[in-house]
Amino acid sequence: MKKMVFLLAALLVTVAASAQFEKGKKFMGASLQNLDLSYNGLRKGHFGLDVKGGYMFADNLLGYAQVACDKQKDSPFTLSAGLGGRYYIEQNGLYLGASVVYKRRQKSNNDVMPGVQVGYAFFLGRTVTVEPELYYEQSFKNHKDYSTVGVRIGIGIYLFNDQLKIKR
Repeated sequence: MKKMVFLLAALLVTVAASAQFEKGKKFMGASLQNLDLSYNGLRKGHFGLDVKGGYMFADNLLGYAQVACDKQKDSPFTLSAGLGGRYYIEQNGLYLGASVVYKRRQKSNNDVMPGVQVGYAFFLGRTVTVEPELYYEQSFKNHKDYSTVGVRIGIGIYLFNDQLKIKR
């Protein structure tokens, strides 16, 4: 009997997980970047905030736009904006991502940085996720000083159009 209950529970979790990444969902998310867990040639760690908004163009395929800012005591304030995409591996929440981000550090130090990510969307409920992510961003302006490896911890919200309507 216990095996039957376990198998039924596993089946329900599998069906629910695959329904989370369906075409037509909207995505909103925010991440704390790095938490002093990133590394590049100029700074050994820093703190930043990243905000994303996106749309599921097909099952398991998310396109998004992002804006971010970060600051460390001995580094210039950085603003960035970019576009990216994620592919969710079928039925589990693991995703692979790619992005291109424009970073403005100072008037003379602007950079376009392509990046790759691997992360996991861990669902806390039907629509809210915690999303740990490893990432790498490649600097073409100065590889040694600005290319970055880091960790993000994010919160994501996945909504269908009918969940966004206000009922009166």
